[in-house]
Amino acid sequence: MQVWKAYQEKHKDRFLEELLDLLRIPSVSARSEHKGDMIACAEAVKRRLQEAGADKVDIYTTAGHPIVYAEKNIDPAKPTVLVYGHYDVQPPDPLELWHSGPFEPLIKDGKIYARGSCDDKGQFYMHVKALETMVQTNSLPCNVKFLIEGEEEVGSPNLATFVKANKALLKADVILISDTSMLSMETPSIDIGVRGLSYIEVEVTGPNRDLHSGVYGGAVANPITMLARMIASCHDENNHITIPGFYDDVIEATPEERAKMAQAPFSEEAYKKDLGINSLWGEKGYTTNERTGIRPTLELNGIWGGYTGEGAKTVLPSKAYAKISCRLVPNQSSEKITEKLLNYFKRIAPAGVTVKAEEHHGGEPYMTPIDSNAYKAAAKAIQTTFGKEPIPVRGGGSIPICALFEKELGIKIVFMGFGLDSDNLHSPNEKFDVFNFYKGIETIPYFHQYYGEMQ
Repeated sequence: MQVWKAYQEKHKDRFLEELLDLLRIPSVSARSEHKGDMIACAEAVKRRLQEAGADKVDIYTTAGHPIVYAEKNIDPAKPTVLVYGHYDVQPPDPLELWHSGPFEPLIKDGKIYARGSCDDKGQFYMHVKALETMVQTNSLPCNVKFLIEGEEEVGSPNLATFVKANKALLKADVILISDTSMLSMETPSIDIGVRGLSYIEVEVTGPNRDLHSGVYGGAVANPITMLARMIASCHDENNHITIPGFYDDVIEATPEERAKMAQAPFSEEAYKKDLGINSLWGEKGYTTNERTGIRPTLELNGIWGGYTGEGAKTVLPSKAYAKISCRLVPNQSSEKITEKLLNYFKRIAPAGVTVKAEEHHGGEPYMTPIDSNAYKAAAKAIQTTFGKEPIPVRGGGSIPICALFEKELGIKIVFMGFGLDSDNLHSPNEKFDVFNFYKGIETIPYFHQYYGEMQ
């Protein structure tokens, strides 16, 4: 509708400035020192939803960080869309690798550089501005609800309690999420699934104190060495995960599914160039897109121990630590995989050290049906604004709450992400193209229009 385009063009500079203000708030959920920033960010989100035209906006406290809820109801006979997003962001470390301040948003070469610019402030804020567009042009075709949480980056530990206690409040016909990516703006796509997650931490303890590596080296097991050996044992020569029973519940993709995935444009050389590497690594027998979409993985997210400061200190450390995560595919259970991981590391503990392994958080994989009205509405909306039919793809990331939503609310999810895999999510110099931000605001109203028409 031209009225939407005209309104968005008139107010686009304000839309962008509002997003930049949101990005300036260091809403890092993982760190206790940012508790005040989390509250400030929730308040900012509430204010923007009110300004956008929501009739009811509330902040709900939890045992952790607050949840922002909003709604705009026009007609109980019309369908209701529940928009989910999160205002919390990953820690910005390592700070020295940022080209600009992670919470000092910088627009350069048409890209917004800031922590949270794509994941997920920039993406959920597209929905806030889409709501404003439809309200101000008197063209809202559906009832809309918003659930914007502050703990997604730490596994949404308190969301389940909130959802279970507020089923009537959250009642809707579909959940719409923009926390995923497209192949490119030239080749639009829709994620039809996200992987699950199992995240653990391992602690290896050797001697009761750090030791002089000259006096004791060669006579006492070094926890870092032992931990490295244990981690190395998790993959075989074909990069296949060796944890017993890890693949038991994996449903293998059919040749037809793999052939369809192969149709997506992909340049291995461009992929390597973007990452600054000269070769790729992964499970033998699968392509890069398959490894990041339809196959489970085990990755080391952090490892530390001993002396890591400036200069040299010759110690044999008392302890070593590692953070390890697995991405899971449909039919795998995060609870089962976590149990297998914890048992594996405890069982293979070498003589001379003790091992403690514990769970951080997890979540289930999720698939969205492509024959649903919601998916069809999303595909039609993207085709309308991009001029191309979107390609269905499997996302490599995880949104742990997806399975929870379907279980508790009994409704399906559709993903409409406008980020790119190259947007440095969880990394220094996270970015989000200004073009993508505006394209999302342009496209989302069409989803509501088409979804309303299909009911």
